[in-house]
Amino acid sequence: MELQYLHPHVGICTSVGLTANPVVNFSGVIGTSVLALGTDVCQVSFDTESGNFKHFNTGVSFTKDDLIAALTLNDKGENTVVGAEVNHNLKSQVISITVGAQHSLDPLTTVKARVKNAGIANPLIQHEWRPKSFITIFGEVDSRGIEKSAKVGFTIALKP
Repeated sequence: MELQYLHPHVGICTSVGLTANPVVNFSGVIGTSVLALGTDVCQVSFDTESGNFKHFNTGVSFTKDDLIAALTLNDKGENTVVGAEVNHNLKSQVISITVGAQHSLDPLTTVKARVKNAGIANPLIQHEWRPKSFITIFGEVDSRGIEKSAKVGFTIALKP
């Protein structure tokens, strides 16, 4: 069974399986032409038998004439972390913005990246090859100074 509600600034869809232990699906979005917040179409699934969410995807977007920004969380965000920092220097009146993400490829390998509004990007991959011992490869690229060489680094951290 499915139920939908549509309005110029709101849309909701929900469905329930007609079984002894139904799965409940829900999706919805609320917003304007500038800002929207919601879940992806039918991507919140709740298993009534186990009492757990099977899927959970959500996102937010912001749109202006010169900027489109979006943040999404997929598959309950179990392996991914996203963060942002806005810094305003009162003396120099300079605003800096840094956005970063971390994703676990597996229990031993992590990928990280951050981008600054000054055009600097920093990728990193870290692998735990023995308990408490890590190999890390990282870099830095300045997109505004593309004639400059990218920086690459390598570390090994050993703990007994």
